[in-house]
Amino acid sequence: MGVRKRLMAAIVFQFHRPHGLGGRLAGWEMALRPSNRKRNRWAVGLLGVQPRDCVLEIGFGPGFAIRELARRASDGLVLGLDHSEVMVRQATARNRAAVEQGRVELRLASAVDLDDFSDTFDKVLAVNNFGMWPDPQLRLRELLGAVHPGGRVAIVSQPRSPGATAATTERIGRETAEQLQEAGFINVRREILPLRPPVVCVLAETPEERTQ
Repeated sequence: MGVRKRLMAAIVFQFHRPHGLGGRLAGWEMALRPSNRKRNRWAVGLLGVQPRDCVLEIGFGPGFAIRELARRASDGLVLGLDHSEVMVRQATARNRAAVEQGRVELRLASAVDLDDFSDTFDKVLAVNNFGMWPDPQLRLRELLGAVHPGGRVAIVSQPRSPGATAATTERIGRETAEQLQEAGFINVRREILPLRPPVVCVLAETPEERTQ
């Protein structure tokens, strides 16, 4: 692998699992990019968070959506999981007041830790990290068990690979919807935010009654 390819691979990895100085810079970039802010506000709005909800965000990054979720769940709890220590620190600083009030809790963890929760959450959000989950079908089944009956999840994707188009977004949305249905979620639907490339949010609910 040439020097240029190694450099590009290192940059991409910082957005997957930020660490060190490069990770801090990646976090600042993610927080300041207008399209990221617009995407997160839009996704949080689609979840329909209520004041007393218990909400989970998987892969919260610099913590912008955490702030939006906490604003809506004003009498509830927002729990965030992220596998980057850098992102935990940045998101904690960005949400310090809510953390100190006990309304936000941010943990160094990831989607593989979903089995630690049972019937805990009303709403769940994951933005631009579902494609990185190991064994995603198993993770979705664990997620199904972590959400109250009638709860809602939102899995958001904006493809960032070179040459990504609206067709890329459409394919990702369709595949994600199929995986959610296979895992046992119901009322699966897709919403599109017309950025470049477009963003897809796949929304689904947990059934009121679950088969054993």
